[in-house]
Amino acid sequence: MIHPTAIIHPGAQVDPTASVGPFALIDEHVIVGAHCRVGPQVHLTGHVEIGANNAFHTGCVIGDAPQDLKYKGGPTRLVIGDANVFREHVTVHRSNSEDEATVIGSHNFLMAHCHVGHNSRVGHHVILANGALLGGHVLVQDRAFISGNCLVHQFVRVGTLALMQGGSAISKDLPPFCVARGDNGICGLNFVGLRRAGLPADQRLELKRLYHALFRSGNRLGDALAAARKEFTGESARVLMEFVTDARRGICADSGKAAEVDEAVD
Repeated sequence: MIHPTAIIHPGAQVDPTASVGPFALIDEHVIVGAHCRVGPQVHLTGHVEIGANNAFHTGCVIGDAPQDLKYKGGPTRLVIGDANVFREHVTVHRSNSEDEATVIGSHNFLMAHCHVGHNSRVGHHVILANGALLGGHVLVQDRAFISGNCLVHQFVRVGTLALMQGGSAISKDLPPFCVARGDNGICGLNFVGLRRAGLPADQRLELKRLYHALFRSGNRLGDALAAARKEFTGESARVLMEFVTDARRGICADSGKAAEVDEAVD
């Protein structure tokens, strides 16, 4: 159903099964997939491809121009998968160049007032809580949880099943399975998330030992990583070590303030 006050450009492609609420605005180059729900006062703009079963709550602005002084106009893109929820006043910007898109995967939950900057890539089953801010070119891997009012600097990576505690801020990469605390700090593993994801106990134990070897041994990270490659062989351990190896902005460091947290919850 399309509300009579909604404004839809004749060039937009809105699936007939989608619903569009009052005073929503859908611009020319937008594609809206099957069974999407576009709420009141939502603005969909730019070259945006939206999959099926997405829900946009009141006041979202999706696909507007990047907040980048280098951007001089042009048909840059935003691509959105299926079954995402965008709560009130979420903003997602399209990319700053035509050779790369901003990408939101599927089954993500973006809570009220969070922001995804240009050229960012958000995987699947990610949660961005209220007020979380992703700068441009950020990569968030599957099943990460970014809590309320967290800040992620441009070009930073957030690993799979990582968790950022509320109000934390990172300008370095957050490794998979780890918990961010404060500014560029980590304080153990996201054991609750690992259990919910079905990671077996032996892999959780290996990750715990690997975490200590990499981040609490007192050795230089490069030396600790070289030694760990000889000892740890599990799939999840390999994911963590490869992420650390590929870091270009540095890795968040163990804060030393909550060494007992991971042991208490596992």
